Amino acid sequence: MYMVIRKYSRVRSVADAARRAKSGVGEILRQSPGFRSYYVLDAGDGIGIAVMIFDDRESANAANAKILAFVQASLPDLELGVPEIAAGEVLVNIEANGASGIK
Repeated sequence: MYMVIRKYSRVRSVADAARRAKSGVGEILRQSPGFRSYYVLDAGDGIGIAVMIFDDRESANAANAKILAFVQASLPDLELGVPEIAAGEVLVNIEANGASGIK
């Protein structure tokens, strides 16, 4: 598994950004090979964090380019700025149903 985390530090309304991105980003992700899951959280003080999980780096990179283009074209009024991005292979995965994995 491969995870991409984007941290936006100057978001006027994380809830509005998440609501507006849900359909556009959601559609891009649903059509992306290797996509597993997507999360958005409001960390307070104008900080929004998006987490995407894919099967592998190649799938993440392909979807990432499409998502960045969507955000720049469709959400410019939210003035999200350039996000900090952290990405890498998931080394440990523990789920509530008892499933787990260690790389």
